[in-house]
Amino acid sequence: MLFMVLYHWLNYFYSPYGEFYRYLRFLTPSFIFITGFLISHVYFTNYGTAIRRPQRRLVVRGLKILAIFCLLNLTIAVLPGSHTRSILAVNSATANLMKIFVTGNVLSQFGKAVSFGILVPISYLLLISAVVWPFSKKFAYVFHTICIGMFLCVFSLGRVGIQSSYLELLAVGLLGVVCGFAPSTKIAKLVSRPFALGLAYCLYLCLITLWDPYLVRVVGVCLTLMILYALGVAYSGSGRLATHLIVLGRYSLFGYIWQIAILQFLHWALGHGITGTGASVASFFAGFAVTMGSIEALDRLRTQSRTLDQAYRVAFA
Repeated sequence: MLFMVLYHWLNYFYSPYGEFYRYLRFLTPSFIFITGFLISHVYFTNYGTAIRRPQRRLVVRGLKILAIFCLLNLTIAVLPGSHTRSILAVNSATANLMKIFVTGNVLSQFGKAVSFGILVPISYLLLISAVVWPFSKKFAYVFHTICIGMFLCVFSLGRVGIQSSYLELLAVGLLGVVCGFAPSTKIAKLVSRPFALGLAYCLYLCLITLWDPYLVRVVGVCLTLMILYALGVAYSGSGRLATHLIVLGRYSLFGYIWQIAILQFLHWALGHGITGTGASVASFFAGFAVTMGSIEALDRLRTQSRTLDQAYRVAFA
């Protein structure tokens, strides 16, 4: 999530374009990979042989996230001078719906048609997992089979010049589900070789500098998350930093939405009289500080206010 703050800060305060973005392309697919990993490693593990309870939980969660996506973009569209509304007006309603809910190809020469696009494939992944979960009781490798099929679809469509960002992200999400079935001991053993991980990541950086296909980005997602997982294992404990990072992770969806609102406000402020290099540097640190401070404050307020806690659960839990 903190990397996402950096990514969006660069978008707002530096440039939305640049070769350096290829080194941050692991961000968006990482969110859906982690979602898939948690589905199998936490949800399915905690519920054991139960079917209905995890199904219900995944369906409700998936529909909530899809509703949040729709609500946020409807709110943006009705704002005065909305860039989103003007972009959507260029195409027909059917074409817009196909882009927003089917292909995910929302980028055009006029800009991005919708915001918070990663929420759509995440909601689809939750819903797909809810449907497939009962079949995994009889067919142990059903998620593995669907994951392989999804990657084959991505590569086959790519061969004929067709791209679907949602299909690409769903394939990564299902890869996360497959990886989540691995026992914690095996995962810990896999990430316990820092030299090998570092070497592999350096090779990945060299490769992505020269060549940036979809498969290389998927490898980058896996390597980056393995390194972050290894760092989490190495520095886990009851210290202040560890506690703060756990809180940030607990509020990842809220933080993802809130940090964009913070950066948009800072960008607006810079456009209304606050200028200079010092202001840009200040906005960088303010983006991180306000995001982290807001999440800490929300976590404390939830323990003090039952109404706020219930409202948060309805919207985000």
